[in-house]
Amino acid sequence: MGALFTPNATYTDQGIGVTMTGREQISGWKARTDAGIEDVRVTVNHASHCDNRITIEGVYAGHIKGAPTSFAVPLATLLDLENGEIARDQDFYSLNAVFTQSGLPADWTPATS
Repeated sequence: MGALFTPNATYTDQGIGVTMTGREQISGWKARTDAGIEDVRVTVNHASHCDNRITIEGVYAGHIKGAPTSFAVPLATLLDLENGEIARDQDFYSLNAVFTQSGLPADWTPATS
C-alpha cells in the first residue's frame, strides 16, 4: 500500500486522532489495522475528483478481534495528490460508532501482547 503514496505523505486517521508520515509508517498502520480488524473493508458509495483532490464517501466495516459484533459506519476520505501519488490521506469516521456497533465500551483499547 505504501507505494501509492509520496515518500513524505501523511495519513491521518481522524477517528483515533493519529497521523502517520511516510510510506513505512503508512504501511505499518495498514498492517496493524489488518491484524486487529477481521474482514476490514471500505465500500465506496461515491467518489469525485477535482484538480488534485479526490473525495470519497463510503462505509468502513469489519470485526474488531474479540468484539461481540461487527461494525459498519459512514466514512469520508480526502486524498490530495502530487504527480499521481497520494500526498495526504485523511479518513473521517466516528470511533464511538465503531465501538457501539461492535459491542465495546467507549474507552476500549486493544489488548497488548
